[in-house]
Amino acid sequence: MKDLLFSIDKTVLLVIDVQGNLAYRMFDKESLFRHIQALIQAAKIFNIPIVYTEQAPAKIGKTVPEIAAHMTGLSPIEKASFSCCGEEQFNQTLRKLRRKQILICGIETHVCVFQTTADVLSNGYAVQVVGDAVSSRTQENKNLALERMRQIGATITSTEMIMTELMRTSKHPKFREVLNLIR
Repeated sequence: MKDLLFSIDKTVLLVIDVQGNLAYRMFDKESLFRHIQALIQAAKIFNIPIVYTEQAPAKIGKTVPEIAAHMTGLSPIEKASFSCCGEEQFNQTLRKLRRKQILICGIETHVCVFQTTADVLSNGYAVQVVGDAVSSRTQENKNLALERMRQIGATITSTEMIMTELMRTSKHPKFREVLNLIR
């Protein structure tokens, strides 16, 4: 039976395409940015690998400064396909990490997040999509995509839920540090 809970040593954080003017047109963008920032900071606290992508950055633009500021030392994987799995560098990166649990945040929920989720599920990964850390230009598209991802086997979670799931206990040595991110 596969693990129902994610664990620090098996998880990778995937941040999809939070870039250019498009990012500023997302439904509830302030909340979106805050939750993505918290996830990135928590991943760093837990030493969880972070992979991030940019969709056609020459046309759409680079990762927005609010998110890029937390990505020091990392380089984005550029892609043309909507699914991250359409880019071989992404697939190679996942294989090298040797982790089978993918935590997904980013934009747009109904396009790149959805198609990536479908592909990584097909490739045998466990997936949790962080519902408060994904968005689309409309709430309707976001909600439809979350429902469809749930139907195909992804788990929908929240920033606070996954952070506490990864720690499992308030006695975790990083509990106070992570608690500050969700307050």
